[in-house]
Amino acid sequence: MKVLVANLGSTSFKYRLFDMSNEAQLARGGIERIGQDAEGSCFVEIAGRRQEMSRRIKDHAEAVAICLEQLTDPATGCLKSVDEVAAIGFKAVFAGKLSGVRIVNDELLDAMEALADVAPAHNPPYARAMRQLRKAFPAMPLVAALETGFHETIPAEYRTYAIPHEWQEQYGIQRWGFHGASHRFIGGRVAQLLGRKGLKVISCHLGGSNSLCAMLDGVSQSNTLGMTPQTGLPHNNRVGDFDPFAIPVLMRATGKTFPQILEDLSNKGGLLGMSGVSADARDVEKAAAEGNPRADLALNVFAASIRQYIGAYLTVLNGADAIVFTGGIGENSQRIRRDSLKNLDFAGIQLDPELNKTARGEGRISAAGSRTEIWIVPTNEEIVVARQSVEAVKGK
Repeated sequence: MKVLVANLGSTSFKYRLFDMSNEAQLARGGIERIGQDAEGSCFVEIAGRRQEMSRRIKDHAEAVAICLEQLTDPATGCLKSVDEVAAIGFKAVFAGKLSGVRIVNDELLDAMEALADVAPAHNPPYARAMRQLRKAFPAMPLVAALETGFHETIPAEYRTYAIPHEWQEQYGIQRWGFHGASHRFIGGRVAQLLGRKGLKVISCHLGGSNSLCAMLDGVSQSNTLGMTPQTGLPHNNRVGDFDPFAIPVLMRATGKTFPQILEDLSNKGGLLGMSGVSADARDVEKAAAEGNPRADLALNVFAASIRQYIGAYLTVLNGADAIVFTGGIGENSQRIRRDSLKNLDFAGIQLDPELNKTARGEGRISAAGSRTEIWIVPTNEEIVVARQSVEAVKGK
């Protein structure tokens, strides 16, 4: 069975094709500038051979059609027919109580569109593209693997806000948790690396958006993201945890409306807002190294937030067998890893400074005497979605 896993942006489409008989990646590709008045770049990589082209692309349905043309090209493709694709899987974000893994239907799409303000960067492009693809490829199953599904195991005391009870019961206001595919992969991979089950793991997914997850035996116990993907740790340009009672103060001071303040918190906060330099942690680190005090503060705030949540999750799990860093920042920023683990010696958590500096790819970076192992593990959300898509198509 072959599964195409799609990663959608408002104007982009990235994909990976897997042969699920052995979980081999057959191809990967991407298309940019979809729906814009300019030619977009398209690439496909099959068996180490990369092809590129440029053309104007109307919508995501056309982007998928181009992808399938490339994959079935008689000379360079890896498929004999589009019929070999058993499903297209999506790492969808939020549909409220319609969580888990689902075949895409009108009920799901209506729920995603109704909750567009909860996940404004994700729900609108996914719902729009899914509707286009259902119309263009009616015989091909579309599978939505909701990020919230992995966190359905979180105990009530870590999911419930201190709000009127009926708000949760009637309106679904609770800590839902996100980045489910990434944390699920990390939980499984760490069990393989350490060679045992029942592990207490703190997974640190740090990239454009960020979250920590406390896991026991690969099962989510708590996640830093709450009702929306704007909460928890600071993100690249999203605020993270923030006191809602500050919003009226900002409205009076700036003359902005409530939606405008929310827009600023969603797009002008995080590393970008604090540093004034960039939403990209690499740019912020470069500016900090050159003596920019705001950039340095932004990184310190980010690391301190990670460290505080690590401390909290040590109490959730009663210790930790492993702390794992993943995502673009987690895998590549030695400063953030170092600063996130400061002042944790009391808990037996000791980073090896030299291993942290020289680490490349998957590997252990904890000191020899550390009671908790510290690892860098590149995540693979796509293979998780592919596995879930197979189960959904088979009706499991």
